[in-house]
Amino acid sequence: MFTGRIARFNAPGTPFEIETVNLPELGPGEILIKVTRTNICGSDVHAWHGTFATRGLGGQLPTVLGHEMVGVVEALGEGVTADSNGAPLESGTRVVFPYFFCCHTCRNCLRGRRNSCLNMTMAMLGRADEPPYFVGGYGDYFLLPAGAVVYTVPDSVSDDIAAGANCALSQVMYGLERVDQQLGEFVVVQGAGALGLYAVAVAKARGAARVIAIDGVPERLELATAFGADAVIDMNELPTAKERVRAVRKLTDGQGADVTVEVVGHPSAIDEGLQMLGQFGRYVEIGNINIGKTFEFDPSRFVFGNKTMVGVSLYDPAVLSRALTFLEQHRTILPLERLAAASYSLDNINDAFAAAEDKRDVRASIVP
Repeated sequence: MFTGRIARFNAPGTPFEIETVNLPELGPGEILIKVTRTNICGSDVHAWHGTFATRGLGGQLPTVLGHEMVGVVEALGEGVTADSNGAPLESGTRVVFPYFFCCHTCRNCLRGRRNSCLNMTMAMLGRADEPPYFVGGYGDYFLLPAGAVVYTVPDSVSDDIAAGANCALSQVMYGLERVDQQLGEFVVVQGAGALGLYAVAVAKARGAARVIAIDGVPERLELATAFGADAVIDMNELPTAKERVRAVRKLTDGQGADVTVEVVGHPSAIDEGLQMLGQFGRYVEIGNINIGKTFEFDPSRFVFGNKTMVGVSLYDPAVLSRALTFLEQHRTILPLERLAAASYSLDNINDAFAAAEDKRDVRASIVP
């Protein structure tokens, strides 16, 4: 039997409740992870407010939120001996893993679209009031189901850096891969939170000629520069969309962006971002996850500009392995440690969410 705490999430707008629960046994193929760090992602904050309903994805309440995590192997179920790259697993091995779990056999999985698995399960969607209880990252443990993809964390990559790999970093890497961002292209990133900062760094690593970051928080713009942005646009200095579009045109030699990445999470950013694109520009839509929101735009600009919009939800699980390689190669080049500026104990999770809400931290973290 395994005993540990969870931060039970009962309903939007209510405080988390710390509860001690028991996992009776480990099934074949399962892996019990002792969580060492879980970040507070924007989707966690949305779920906390009720603007991102986990029940709309098949989830139930009460549950345990948290998905952007890193941990160590606590126990291995029967038949588990290695990670998804073939590296040996044992108690104490540091690992990361996608927080969503594919069947690997449905129509979409077999077509290489595992992030749209027809039988997908996910962290934050299981019930916290029945076994296995450890169904989200805000707890002492997390239970990986049989068949889950899991990767060993390189020794040179610390927990505070590795924690962002399985959501923010992999998501933007996959988005830029989907639109085939190439050497010498102009890239605009709308939003300089954690996803935006990763997008800046990855776009530069892929050979972007110029990366432009847009945000209204000066501290985040300073971080964007540290992560490789060649130029930043402060929304306080250029308060209208027209002014910001004009600035992007000027910074891209009058051509407009080849790729724009939206990680603001508000639909009002989309029409503005589409206007920033040049001919054959590709728009990567990641941030808007709240159902029912809409925006208006002029479709003629979309048609005559030969533009493309790509919606990106989750990522192919294999991207996570490449994300770890990226972190290993850039750990001494980028100030990655600044993405985890503050950590809170599980007992102080309500304070952590308050800090995340008012954006005092780029990524607040729970360290059980």
